Amino acid sequence: MKEINKFFLIFFCLFFSFATLAESKILSIGSKNAKVTVKVFSSLTCPHCATFHKSVFNDLKKNYIDKGLVKFEHHAFPLDLAALNAEVVIRCQSDNKKKFELLEEIYNRQKTWAIGSDINKINLLIKQIGMGFDLTEEKMNTCLSDSKVQDEILNQRIEAQKKYKIDSTPTIIVNEKKYTNKLDFKTFKKIIDKNL
Repeated sequence: MKEINKFFLIFFCLFFSFATLAESKILSIGSKNAKVTVKVFSSLTCPHCATFHKSVFNDLKKNYIDKGLVKFEHHAFPLDLAALNAEVVIRCQSDNKKKFELLEEIYNRQKTWAIGSDINKINLLIKQIGMGFDLTEEKMNTCLSDSKVQDEILNQRIEAQKKYKIDSTPTIIVNEKKYTNKLDFKTFKKIIDKNL
């Protein structure tokens, strides 16, 4: 009996440590007890995703996230290698607040780095942005060469595709209901308020 209890104790500890790790890999901000969870599946090279983030996220943060009413999750759904590498660089930053600041800057400067097909040039431009957020070139190179992180992002994309049938970005899920239309903050506010 002791052996069985020991086995379950080890299994329980391992399961929850892995669950915590998996959960922490999703970029999230806001109270975990919030009544509303907003999940945004986006590709960092997608202009519509940048527009959504710029026109909705900061108002959402000020009016709902900072007040503990909404938990916001950014889910990586890279449509190309440039978007995948930008996600890797964001995850290279360990401070959650800085991750979101870096995410915002990557969206703000999308037109300057997400250009052309030379991935080395694109990586260089992404790293230049990352350096403004306490990341060294050496650290970002290490992150970009870590195939585990890339696999993890791609696996999350596959799981999201299966679960939510995502066929365009951004796809927004509010309390597990899917929205794919272009949403301005006024429209989005109505959706949030309906769920509160």
